[in-house]
Parts: sequence; structure tokens; C-alpha cells
Amino acid sequence: MRIVRIITRLNVGGPAIQAITLSERLPRAGYETLLVHGRLGPAEGDMRYLQSDSALATRYLDSLRRSLSPLHDIVALAQIFATLCRFKPVLVHTHMAKAGTLGRIAALAYNRTIGRGRPARIVHTYHGHVLEGYFGRRSSALVLGIERALARHTDAIVAISPRIRDELVEKFRLGQASQYHVIPLGFDLDALAQVDEARRRRAREALDIPDGAAVLTTVGRLTAIKNHHLFLQVAEQVSGSHPNIVCVIAGDGELRGELERAAHDRGIAARVRFLGWRRDLVDIYAATDVFVLTSRNEGTPVALIESMAAGVAAVSTDVGGVRDVIAAPDLGIVVPPNDAERLTEQVNRLLGDPDHGRLLGARAREWVVSRYGIDRLVADVTDFYAQLLAT
Repeated sequence: MRIVRIITRLNVGGPAIQAITLSERLPRAGYETLLVHGRLGPAEGDMRYLQSDSALATRYLDSLRRSLSPLHDIVALAQIFATLCRFKPVLVHTHMAKAGTLGRIAALAYNRTIGRGRPARIVHTYHGHVLEGYFGRRSSALVLGIERALARHTDAIVAISPRIRDELVEKFRLGQASQYHVIPLGFDLDALAQVDEARRRRAREALDIPDGAAVLTTVGRLTAIKNHHLFLQVAEQVSGSHPNIVCVIAGDGELRGELERAAHDRGIAARVRFLGWRRDLVDIYAATDVFVLTSRNEGTPVALIESMAAGVAAVSTDVGGVRDVIAAPDLGIVVPPNDAERLTEQVNRLLGDPDHGRLLGARAREWVVSRYGIDRLVADVTDFYAQLLAT
């Protein structure tokens, strides 16, 4: 049974991790997979290094890009269609907005021509959405119109959390509730779950963290939707109560220069470390006392899951699928979006009571490891595919 999985690009984040992991693991369940992916944007971290299986079939399309480009989009559409014609899949599964648009259009064209006798089932996963907070009002309305039209020709829609499903169905009226299947993300969390005090000490030494310093960390793309300016505002305020604070920002993106200047203007440049993209995230989390997520919007926040799996106490803005991860008050702290005062208050509370932070982290670890493990994801997806292809 052949599956073509199409993702806009394999940049740092949950969609790329899931696409690579599923493409590598599904052959064990009898599925032959081709992973189609496109060009990374400027300063985006590349996650192709996660491909541990050298036999994984992939196709790179330089024309498949996140930004709107009529010429490149037409070329990418033609290349995806040609790929489907050669591979003849029983299922086409798309991830991310651009791949979801071009991939589903190409799949429809394939089903009405080459695949007419055995049409491929079409699936799209919403890891989040770009319907709010990314574009202006007119552009957002256009994107929503396209998504609604494509939903009518999609056999099944996967949402990675109940909140995303409910928002898409109830708020945006995108597709029918019967089309939706909730399949939470899943990751290999073993290394994070094994972080202990010894690993913590080694990690802090490797990162040259001074003895007695408190470490505040965030991980993610340096882009507007992640709202790192809020993180810097909190860092400035926390430093007044904790002069030994070290603030770590792991990630890169188009706002790096702007954020570095903002840290300087706030007088905290010496306290803030911009690490860029890092592959040693286990050590980054191990060295952390409090993890902070300041996003304006999220699907299921991967960095939040990873920090909790490492046993780190977390504080996050209440956006998107955050409450699916911090599902109870004893798992982490959630505050209103863009509320620097509440964020600072809660960070100071955790830094002032390390025992409470450790207890919060221990409970969080147990929760996310049981809910977001890779074996659970693979089982959910194989069951979902089997049911879809049997209908």
C-alpha cells in the first residue's frame, strides 16, 4: 500500500518531526512511503538530519516553497502531479498550508485522470492553522475560502488536538465534523525522560552556566507569532528579582537581529544568550529551571512537550493547543496571552520555590511521556489509515 506524504518543508518543528518519523516507521506496518518536501526559508533550521533510515524514499522539490509565488507554485503543482502519476499511491497525506493546497489539488487531478479506476484517498493534517494571526484581513479571508473549498474534496482531516478541531469546525466552519479525526503528535521522548540531576549538572557545565544561576529558556523560531519580545520583557522584569538569571533563546529566524537589539536596549544583553539552532536540545532543557512559551498562536507546542518531558516546570501563554498539553494546574502554569505581568509573577514564583517547580516538572514528565510518545502516534495513524482505506 503506497502512501505519498507531502510537507511544505522540513524545518524545525512538529510537522517535520512527525512527517519524517511516520515515513520511517510505517513500512513496518506494510506501507510504502514517499516523502515529498520543499525548500527551507531563510534562517530556518533544517530537520533532515532526523532521517535515520537511509532507505527512506524522498523527493525534494525546490519549487515547493512557503511564500506565495505563482511561477514556483505552478511548477510545484505540476511536479507533485507527475510524482503521483509515477508512484500511484492509495493515499495522499498532506501537512502544512502550502503543501496542503498544492498537494490536494494535484491529488484531485490525479484521481480524475490516471487514478480514475483506483482513486487515492486524500488526507490533510492541521498542525495548527494560518487562518488567524499570520496575514491581514483580506489575505486571511482568501486563505479561508481556499481551505473551505479543499475541505469539500478531502476524505479525512486530521487535527492534532481537540481544540484545533473545535476551532476549525466551530469558529471557521471549515469542513464537516464527521471528516475530523484527532491524532495527537508523538515523539521519541526517551532521552528527555531520562534527564536527571547528573545530566543537569553536566549540561550546565557544557553551557558554562555559573554556579547558583537561574536559567530561563525558550525554544522556537524567531518569528513574530512566537512573540519573543514578550520573553525579553519578562526577562528584564525577572532580572530585577533574580540578578543571577541567565536567559536562553534557542532558535533562529528573521527577527534575530531585531531581538538582539531589543535585548541591548532593555539593558539585558549580558543576561540573554541567543544560541541559534541547536541539536543538543536535551542538554538545553536539562540546564533549564523554568521554560517559558510566549506565543501568540500555537498548534500543539512541541518545545513545551519536550521541556515537560525533561521534567522542567513550564509557564505558557494560553493560546491554541497549549491547554491540551498543560491539561491541569498541577502540570504547568497558563497565563493570558501577551500578559507580561502575569508571566513575570509566575516565573518569579517558580524560581522562588524550586521544590514546587520540581514537583510540577515531575508530574508534567509523567503526563506527556504517556500521552505524546512515538509508539502511540504510530499505532493511531496505522489504525486510522486501515479504517480509511477499508471504506
